[in-house]
Amino acid sequence: MYRILLADDEGIMLESLKKILESTYGMEVEIACAKTGRAVVELAETFRPDIAFMDIQMPGLSGVQAMKEIRKFNQSTIFIVITAYDRFHYAQECISLGVLEFLTKPVNKKTIQEVCQKAMQQVDENRKRRSDDLRIREKLETVVPLIESGYIYSLLLQEDFYSYGRNYRELLGITAGYGYMVVAEFGDNLENGVLTNAIGASVRANTFYPEFRETAKGFFDGIVGPVMGNRVVLLVPYEKESASYEERVKILTAARNMVHRLEQRIDCKFRAGIGKVKPMETVRESYEEALRALRESDSHAVHINDIPIVQDYDGEYPLELENRFVQRAVEGDEVAARAVGNSFFDWMVKNYGDNRANIEIKVLELVMRIEYHAFFKGGVKYGFRYRENYIRELQECCSHEELRQWFLRKTGEVVNGILTTKEKQSESVVSRAKAYIEENYQKDISLDDVSRYVDISPYYFSKLFKQEEGRNFIEYLTGVRMNAARRLLLDPGYSIKEICGMSGYSDPNYFSRIFKKYEGVTPTEYRERLR
Repeated sequence: MYRILLADDEGIMLESLKKILESTYGMEVEIACAKTGRAVVELAETFRPDIAFMDIQMPGLSGVQAMKEIRKFNQSTIFIVITAYDRFHYAQECISLGVLEFLTKPVNKKTIQEVCQKAMQQVDENRKRRSDDLRIREKLETVVPLIESGYIYSLLLQEDFYSYGRNYRELLGITAGYGYMVVAEFGDNLENGVLTNAIGASVRANTFYPEFRETAKGFFDGIVGPVMGNRVVLLVPYEKESASYEERVKILTAARNMVHRLEQRIDCKFRAGIGKVKPMETVRESYEEALRALRESDSHAVHINDIPIVQDYDGEYPLELENRFVQRAVEGDEVAARAVGNSFFDWMVKNYGDNRANIEIKVLELVMRIEYHAFFKGGVKYGFRYRENYIRELQECCSHEELRQWFLRKTGEVVNGILTTKEKQSESVVSRAKAYIEENYQKDISLDDVSRYVDISPYYFSKLFKQEEGRNFIEYLTGVRMNAARRLLLDPGYSIKEICGMSGYSDPNYFSRIFKKYEGVTPTEYRERLR
């Protein structure tokens, strides 16, 4: 059904247009008519036309003025202008209003039909586009919560999250470099600052989670995580590296109001803890602070800054820089780790250049910290006497520059240890797998057999093997068998059937097809060439 509005001050013209359209399209169209500009605008508000045939000259508002008014509340109507006057006089103004066609009176039936058909096609295209947009939005409404939940899970549980955290942020449209965490906790009742029946509340949470999510997003423009026990974690992106007192009060007020609204809509008691603003790379620390705020207060909503004896550094301290250095080193990014380490060392020299002892202590602390992480990744050996020379080496550095070089050298050693361990592990697995294949290619071996032999899951082994070898397991196994077949074909004492079995194939026809695929000739033809 197409809704068509006819606007003309001539009754005969209106009747003619209406008759042409009804006789051509019948029940496909619903037609409304108006004779003045004001009547056109009022009718358009309720009728919501898909297509409007507009006369330029009408009593009161002109056709152009009427179209301008309609455009204020309806952007989708397709206008067709009918005029007995010079159309070029109105062309520029009408084009800006999205007029589809200009028709000059008198207009014949065929022209009306052609223009109307063109307009109907555009209406169909617009409807399809709107329908497609709605379908996409519906899908996003399903997908986005899953992505947000995945982001929060990964943020809290994965040590190497940095490597793919940016992919999550791109998918979710997060551009801010900072953020803070809000932890919402729920239970049956609040007794002495503790929410009771946490397990029962967590079971019910799956039923009220959609409502919780909708409510939370009404107060915080951020990411809502999944239900984790009797808690839900929110990540709120933030543009600045810290929140002022006034901004912190606004955040706390929003959390209090959110808790109040949740308790009105959901049959549970709620509390909320809020952490400090942190760089996105270390925003997990804000989560820990939000949990601490919940543990150490019985308020419905509490910010970590309001908790007594908040851990803080004396004076200005580049904690973000220190954390970033450790993170890059543990990830095995030597270039980034050295760059951040350089910047941190510059800060120490600039602010505490006359305090050599403290710089030595901090350098030693950072090196030992990344060594500790590397040990658990298998990147360094750990022993009681492995560091016995560190203090002496630091004291022997004659200048800040020598101290810097020691720091960066040790950083490089740790990072390279992590990378080398990864390479050796993969090389060891692939080498053992290749040796197994060489010894057993005559048998009916599979990917599962080899992955079981090297004690790695088939999925990870398949990926690792292709990364190291440049081809997948089947391609490599086939190559080994083809090499064996070529060697065996040199010996006339073996028949083609025997060579087939000795090369690991049970079907001679299949063996022949595979051999021809690799060599361009059949095994028989290959042997004949050798004579």
